[in-house]
Amino acid sequence: MMLIYTVILLPVVSAFVAALLPNDRLRSYLVPTTAIPHLALVIYVLSHRPPVTADGMFGLDALGALILLLVSVIFAANSIYALGYFKCHVNWSNRTFVICLLLFLAAMSMATAARHLGLLWVAVEATTLVSAPLIYYNRSRFSIEATWKYLLLCSVGIALAMLGILFVAYAGLHGSGHAHITMGHLLASASTYSKPWLRAGFVFLLVGFGTKMGLAPLHTWKPDAYGEAPGIVGGLLAGGLTSVAFLAILRAVQIMEAAGEQQLCRQALLGMGITSLLFAAIFVIQQKDIKRMLAYSSVEHMGILVIGVAVGGLAAYGAMFHVVNNALTKSALFLSAGNIHRYYGSKRRCEIHGALHALPFSAAVFLLGFLAITGSPPFGPFLSEFSILRGIFNGGHFYLGATFIFLLVIIFIGMGGTVLPVTLGPTFDEVDSPYFRETVLTVISPALLLAVVLLLGLCLPAPLHEMFTQAAALVEINR
Repeated sequence: MMLIYTVILLPVVSAFVAALLPNDRLRSYLVPTTAIPHLALVIYVLSHRPPVTADGMFGLDALGALILLLVSVIFAANSIYALGYFKCHVNWSNRTFVICLLLFLAAMSMATAARHLGLLWVAVEATTLVSAPLIYYNRSRFSIEATWKYLLLCSVGIALAMLGILFVAYAGLHGSGHAHITMGHLLASASTYSKPWLRAGFVFLLVGFGTKMGLAPLHTWKPDAYGEAPGIVGGLLAGGLTSVAFLAILRAVQIMEAAGEQQLCRQALLGMGITSLLFAAIFVIQQKDIKRMLAYSSVEHMGILVIGVAVGGLAAYGAMFHVVNNALTKSALFLSAGNIHRYYGSKRRCEIHGALHALPFSAAVFLLGFLAITGSPPFGPFLSEFSILRGIFNGGHFYLGATFIFLLVIIFIGMGGTVLPVTLGPTFDEVDSPYFRETVLTVISPALLLAVVLLLGLCLPAPLHEMFTQAAALVEINR
């Protein structure tokens, strides 16, 4: 248990040191010198993971372990990129940015290890508060608008999630006479809880954490926040924060499964999943902003994740695999999109053409990342989406499967209409950005992330396969 506390407190201590350091350059090195030991510590903790106790406030089951590892990997990759990013803004103070980055890692780590719904709520709310200044870092009127929208909508969502937790507690008080909200007690006694209050609690939890995850129609903060945030922040939001919110929803799913309320749970998840795919298919067509396009792609993949969990079986395994593939690929896409944005001084498709000639590494990652995130072989998302699709058809959900394929094709075409001109179109000869040049620090992280996604598509390591299987089993109770 002490190791879990260390994982959470390490970035908190580093944030305190960052607040005291007077030198911006030294402060920037705190990010990788915290992130890399954090990843090493997480790997050690997972290899010596203690069993989860029924009344423990913190603990790592397979779901929490998977998301914690994912968050730590993404943050470590982004920490290397951060060194190159800060060099592009040498005249800007990075004190607030570095402090909030490190606290963001701490809050996400706490959320993955929390076994108490109250602590989970606090951790998810903390991610909102410490990530808001990161979105505003570019200090434009658009970024402050995006920041306020993010704060307002996510805070409303978190407030609804709090109501959901209160309803779940009251369901226990009204049913078994106890109001325990630790996961061990909830899963053991959920079958005795008052069903109407428990159902109401699940709906509020799904809407509340679904807002944070960006499920449609609760996604309206995403295009603005992702569009205006720096690329490094977009990568952390799309890869880390949404995965943590997904974990919070999975905790609610576990409770409903333990209570024997699978039907309501599956129907709600399927409804929001298909709605997310539909919204993404509509708004990704002719999208003019490359970062907003990635935001709608994130909405799509959040829908894919909850559909996989709702269908269960092989599809649930595919969802656990896909949360990793989506997070790694989306982070690589946002980092490369950030490079393109800084070089051209624009995110608009009409002002960016032939990026492969100007930024060969960043544009190549952006192009290959597009192929990966749309489920093209041999990348990892192809396997995870195919697993979900197999689970859908094996379960006899033929109409759902046909709708799933149709919407994915529409999204592929829509994203291609933006990505291909940006990367392969005619070059603007007059573009010669004085503000940005590709360096090893700005291209190595997205390239490595995409390489990992490719390797996952070619050969899935046995420990990861086992982790996906165990995580899927936790949301397969009483199926």
